Amino acid sequence: MVLSTSESNRVSSRMMSVVQIEGIFYFQTDITFNKYHQILSNHNVALCIDNIQIEGICEEIGHPLQFPPFCDIYQECFKRSYDAYTLLKNERVFSIKPVYIERWIYDEGAPYIESFDMKTQEHKLIKYIGV
Repeated sequence: MVLSTSESNRVSSRMMSVVQIEGIFYFQTDITFNKYHQILSNHNVALCIDNIQIEGICEEIGHPLQFPPFCDIYQECFKRSYDAYTLLKNERVFSIKPVYIERWIYDEGAPYIESFDMKTQEHKLIKYIGV
C-alpha cells in the first residue's frame, strides 16, 4: 500500500508492507526515517491501494517483538521484510485505525463513489455525474 504522512505542510508518500488485523492496519518502520517523525508530529495519515483510499489515525505500538500477532502475520505475508528488518532495534510497529474509507466502483459502466465514515457508521453510494 502507499502510506502518506505530513508535517509542517510537507506531505510525503511511500510504498509500505501493510497487514490488517481485526480491521486495524499495521506496518513497521525505523525510528530514524522521515515517516516516523512525521507521524509523531501528525497522527493523521492515509493509505491507498488500487482505487481504495483510507484515512486514519496512526499510533506507535512499540517494537515488533512486543506485538506477536503482528509478527505472525507480517512474517507470513512479507517474509523477506520480516527477516531483514523486524529484529532490528530501531524498528517500531504502528497501527492505523481507519476513520474514512472511499473507493470508486462501476455498475454496468456507470461510476459510483462508495464511502464509509467510521465515526458516524455512515455508508454512502453516490453515482458520479461529471458536469
